[in-house]
Amino acid sequence: MSETHPILIRLGQGLNQVIVGQSSLIQQLLVALLAGGHVILEGVPGTGKTLLVKVLAQLIQGEFRRIQLTPDVLPSDITGTNIFDLNSRNFTLKKGPIFTEVLLADEINRTPPKTQAALLEAMEEMQVTLDGESLPLPDLFWVIATQNPLEFEGTYPLPEAQLDRFLFKLVVDYPDQAAEKQMLLNRQAGFSARRLDISRLKPIATVADILQARQAVKEVKVSEAIVDYLLALVRTSRQYPDLTLGASPRATGAWLQTSQALAWLAGRDFVTPDDVKAVASPLLRHRLILKPEAMLDGLQMDAVIASVINQVPVPR
Repeated sequence: MSETHPILIRLGQGLNQVIVGQSSLIQQLLVALLAGGHVILEGVPGTGKTLLVKVLAQLIQGEFRRIQLTPDVLPSDITGTNIFDLNSRNFTLKKGPIFTEVLLADEINRTPPKTQAALLEAMEEMQVTLDGESLPLPDLFWVIATQNPLEFEGTYPLPEAQLDRFLFKLVVDYPDQAAEKQMLLNRQAGFSARRLDISRLKPIATVADILQARQAVKEVKVSEAIVDYLLALVRTSRQYPDLTLGASPRATGAWLQTSQALAWLAGRDFVTPDDVKAVASPLLRHRLILKPEAMLDGLQMDAVIASVINQVPVPR
């Protein structure tokens, strides 16, 4: 196994010390980081989404930028633009916030489709084109987009093809009672998320460590039985009676890659059926589409995903 593996364990521990009661979410976020896939974080306000991403960027010594997406944000506000310098009489490139390693796109469904498309194009192509010139993005380039599930007024929901560009959709739930009590005790002891000096947190890894870990993840063995199991799950999703859209070919490849990442994070050099099942919900919940009648019946997407998994025999 790669020597980077213990670093990822310490990275998870470091995040859990700052973000209380979200250990499952943190593990899924690390799996996405190892698999090199972008993430949607969906949750009610005040659950620590922004703080989580800022702390993670600091712990891996990654350059971090945040964009607050609103209806008046233009594509050039994200990608940058060429500005004419009156003194030199030349155009000077002013790079936008997208030229970073960890990018937090806050409230992505608040900005118009044209601006969303500029961001998603960069995510897919790993480059930005300005005035005909292609500019590469950093090797790590990782986007975490947040959206609020409660406020639908004035939003621009991402279409299915653009949602498919995101590796995971992670739901940030309320902390349980014990975790919320610990948060209150921490606040009484003087902890404040607003006043937390992120720059004073001691880094645990480097960007080079993460890139090295991604290479190690690709070497995790996947047996033919696991490949057949994964393909059977994908076929079942495409034939499921309550779904109008099943898992895409992009989702199939991502499912394999995230299963490898979870196995590597668990200290194994081979994928098990449990790895495949564990990443199913965050990988599929934003890619599958329920039929209208299923939505009217109140069917939940995670329940459908669980049903798909239960219909496929586990390889022995």
